[in-house]
Amino acid sequence: MIVDDEPLAVERLQLLCDQVEGLELVGTAHDGVSALRMAEGLHPQLLLVDINMPRMDGIGLAKALAAQGKPPAIIFVTAYDRFAVEAFDLAAVDYLLKPVALDRLQRAITRLRERLPALDEAAITAPNGAGAMSDPDSGSGDWAREFWVPHRSELKRIDVGRIDRIEAERDYMRLHVGTRSYLLHETIKVLESRLNPTQFVRTHRSHIIRKDYIKGLRHEGGGVWLTLLDDGTELRIGRTYLTQVKKLAGR
Repeated sequence: MIVDDEPLAVERLQLLCDQVEGLELVGTAHDGVSALRMAEGLHPQLLLVDINMPRMDGIGLAKALAAQGKPPAIIFVTAYDRFAVEAFDLAAVDYLLKPVALDRLQRAITRLRERLPALDEAAITAPNGAGAMSDPDSGSGDWAREFWVPHRSELKRIDVGRIDRIEAERDYMRLHVGTRSYLLHETIKVLESRLNPTQFVRTHRSHIIRKDYIKGLRHEGGGVWLTLLDDGTELRIGRTYLTQVKKLAGR
């Protein structure tokens, strides 16, 4: 089901959906209130939802559907990137920026199909989408398992397990993933609190590193220690963090 208050946006999404194999449109709505009423009768598996709408916006619609116990999957389709964090807190499958390209919609649908069994289970065990960003193997249920970062004209999903290291750059965090890097608007203190401490270690006021990416430690003399990383990078360890980093080596 498509939910958008702009007729041209609805028409464009309809044309795109017609080109995605196995995707069947069951209805359209122009505001959240109408969409909520229609969803109760049509029981769609997926809603493509705009955020900025009259009467009830897309975020409000997602919350109302989640309160019903077993909500449909949500893919937000919007012109604004500032709602991304709130959207994924609601367990949205994806967050597409307008104008939506066909290949981007297809990737979102593929992601949905991969997650369908998990979504069915989450609807029973995690009301209102709670825990959607957590790591089920962490033992805590509170650790982030993915981040969504701006990249060109879209938002890109970064799996936490692929992040090699994180470097603070003023009000942003640079996520190093292989040979690429992405900027996330977050403080290092908040980011550290969201990462599983069994996977990541804070080594400096400006650095967080994935533990299995550290291949060694080196003492430079004068109390100076360095972390030696898999890619050959050497980063100084802050004195405040030296004790916990040495625990990696059983020291």
